[in-house]
Amino acid sequence: MTDQARQLIGRYYAAFNAGDMDAFLGMLTEDVVHDVNQGLREHGREAFAAFMQRMNRNYREQIADIVVLAEPSGRRAAAEFTVLGEYLATDAGLPEANGQTYRLPAGAFFDIRDGKIARVTNYYNLQDWLAQVQ
Repeated sequence: MTDQARQLIGRYYAAFNAGDMDAFLGMLTEDVVHDVNQGLREHGREAFAAFMQRMNRNYREQIADIVVLAEPSGRRAAAEFTVLGEYLATDAGLPEANGQTYRLPAGAFFDIRDGKIARVTNYYNLQDWLAQVQ
C-alpha cells in the first residue's frame, strides 16, 4: 500500500508538471478537500479545478526535487519538493506580476481513499515568496 500511495502522488505531480489538468484532476476524489496555503479550505473537484485555472493563468510552475513518504496503510502520504515558478499575471491582493521567477521550498500532505487523493494540504512560506517577487 505504501508503494501505491507513493506512485499515486508521483503521478499527481508528473501530471501537474506536464500541464495535464484532466489527468491531474482525475486523481482526485469528487469530494476532495483542498487546504490552500494560508487560505481557506475548499471542497470538491470542481472547486479545485477553478483554483487550478486561476493558478495556471497567474503562474507557471514546475515541481522539482520531489520526495514522497507514505505510512504503511497507504491512506496518508506527504511530499516535500521545490516549486520553480514564474509570476505571469497579478493575483488579487498580491504584488504586481512582471515575470518574476521564484524558487520555493514547499510540502503537501495527502489523504488517500480508494486509490484517489481525498485531501491535499499545501504549505510554503508566503513571506519567502513575497520577498522573491517584490
